[in-house]
Amino acid sequence: MNTPKPYNLPGTELAAYLERHIPGFLGPLSSSKFKGGQSNPTYLLEPTSGRYVLRRKPPGALLVSAHAVDREFRVLQALHGGNVPVAEPYHLCTDESVIGSMFYVMQYIDSRIFWDPSLPGLSAQERGACFDEILATLAAIHAVPLEASDLADYGKPGNYFERQIGRWSRQYRDSETQSISAMDALIEQLPLRCPEDDGSVSLVHGDFRIDNLLFGKNDLRIRAVVDWELSTLGHPLADLGYFCMALRLPRNPALPGLAGLDRSELGIPSEAAMLARYAELTGRAIPGDWSFVLAFSFFRLAAIAQGVAKRVQQGNASSEQAAQAGQMTVLLAQMGLQVLNESP
Repeated sequence: MNTPKPYNLPGTELAAYLERHIPGFLGPLSSSKFKGGQSNPTYLLEPTSGRYVLRRKPPGALLVSAHAVDREFRVLQALHGGNVPVAEPYHLCTDESVIGSMFYVMQYIDSRIFWDPSLPGLSAQERGACFDEILATLAAIHAVPLEASDLADYGKPGNYFERQIGRWSRQYRDSETQSISAMDALIEQLPLRCPEDDGSVSLVHGDFRIDNLLFGKNDLRIRAVVDWELSTLGHPLADLGYFCMALRLPRNPALPGLAGLDRSELGIPSEAAMLARYAELTGRAIPGDWSFVLAFSFFRLAAIAQGVAKRVQQGNASSEQAAQAGQMTVLLAQMGLQVLNESP
């Protein structure tokens, strides 16, 4: 796999560094960049001692607080060995002189990724089991004991939705490349619909979707949840709303959704069934204004997509799919506004 500069890794120097910091690591190494990871470039390392995965900040000018690979490493350390399956973290390097940006190395897990939430190739029964496994894993994330996991200070206190609307509004404005009326409307209207803080706080993944889950090659057990860059402490229903967006997203290669498919025939649960199952697993009630949660999720993803579009414009987006994803901003904003206008 040919990786264009500036994303090439300095193999000799990196191998020497990792030999000093990861027990048992032995070079020389070859590396190849995974096709995903539009935010933080992700690589397969293949030294003499086996396979590893490296995640790095992208090079170039970056938005403040974005690409927090050090936070990813911290949460992996906190979760490894517990009820939430994650790859074992090996080493965090904050010395940017090694490869040009901060990075960490973790365990390679031999697994499969379902890039398409319609799960082609599986039977209807298998699809149902897969979605149940996903919801059970999400419930496990939201049940992580924060104090015991040393994550009690992993996020800010207060109304999570209110805080996130402010954050992503600012990040959207900082990366704005065109005027999008639907985003302007969401930035204005979401704060007016934002519910009062109900005190619900848990670890939230922040990007919980099917292609951030590694499944066993021969079963439907989740071996690891990956891409924790946007994780924090917040309202657990934000993760659920984000995952449920797939039910409404169109069949787009950049952000494949399930809109227009006969989900009942496929064996994929309805939104109502997923909400009921999540409530059963967690004992957590689904709010009356579910449309706000969904609209917030579309708005947040639109802001993320706009950040990708800005990096494409600057020439430091990290995957071939980045340009397509960046073009989704307008559609996502329009869908968010449409959902927000549905009856609560």
